[in-house]
Amino acid sequence: MKRIGIPEIARLANVTIGTVDRALHGRKGIRESTRQRILEIAKSVGYRPNMAARALSVRRTPVRIGICIPRELHYYFDQLCQGIAAEAQRAELSGVEAIWRRTERLGDAEAEKIEELMRAQPGALILTPGNPEELTPVIDEAERRGIRVICVDTDAPASRRSAAVCVDAEVSGRVAAELLGGMVPAGAHVAIITGMLHIEDHRRKTESFREAYPRFCNSGAVPEVIEAHDDEDEAFQKCFALLERHKTLAGVYVSTANCLPVCRAIGAAGLAGRLKLVTTDLFGEMRPYFEKGTISASVYSRPYVQGELAVRLAVDHILHGAQLPKAHFLAPQLVMRSTFHLFREMRTTAGRELASPGVALAIPKASP
Repeated sequence: MKRIGIPEIARLANVTIGTVDRALHGRKGIRESTRQRILEIAKSVGYRPNMAARALSVRRTPVRIGICIPRELHYYFDQLCQGIAAEAQRAELSGVEAIWRRTERLGDAEAEKIEELMRAQPGALILTPGNPEELTPVIDEAERRGIRVICVDTDAPASRRSAAVCVDAEVSGRVAAELLGGMVPAGAHVAIITGMLHIEDHRRKTESFREAYPRFCNSGAVPEVIEAHDDEDEAFQKCFALLERHKTLAGVYVSTANCLPVCRAIGAAGLAGRLKLVTTDLFGEMRPYFEKGTISASVYSRPYVQGELAVRLAVDHILHGAQLPKAHFLAPQLVMRSTFHLFREMRTTAGRELASPGVALAIPKASP
């Protein structure tokens, strides 16, 4: 919907733009009755001042933050983008403008999108690196130009990026191993279903789980790790085939948000409630699988909070010179069958209504 501005209010009130400006900003030079009439009209049409434009008119130098986040899996990345958008909206009061260039999937056309953002000369970039090796020279070039790069959700550790905001992947993997190890009998075999092992977050969770699981389950083993490439059809087919190959499998750890097809495969194999499933993250569509006992627990990565923190760090650095932490790790939250209903994510579908009541957050679904 088009933003209602001062020219539209002036037309509705049959006064000049200057008169509206004086009324809205409490300046002298107009009658009080005229001021009140203009304020009533502004309220009735839902006028919201463009704080970014106002601040920039004083600052004269635009302050921009470039954002490159995938669309899929939307269950997870919608929540991450909601957190970014909420904090970016608050940053408008300080004259900060968010520029979005979203990719379809993690790793798709990332370098091109980031190079587009760099041409806008932002003060910082917030991105989720799907191909860290490919992106390292791009990130290094951004840093060379004075554009601070903040990786969120996953990392490009070989690059010169300024900061990373994420849940510690190694801790998440160990927590999942401890949970699953306590749910299954000694000597139990379990499997891991992940996304892509070249992605730092996916690789570190997988390695951490495999190393820790035998310590929490005496004589336990992880016979298979399956890459499902965050594709729902692929995850269903590979999980169903896995359950056919390993009839005695006691548990599965899904290290990405792509748990729904795994839940469906477990149900199709007649193992719901019998095979222990530990997932990652939390969204509304998981509710029935918690209720039926298909999901035993989830190690929640808190994507909304990650998004908020990434923007907050960028704004504090650009505007106030605050030092960027090399890594800001969040503690994962444990979600169980007895507690899942307490989380606000369960009141939404796919993380699409996570804003405060009455606050509409515009999040681009695709790049322009």
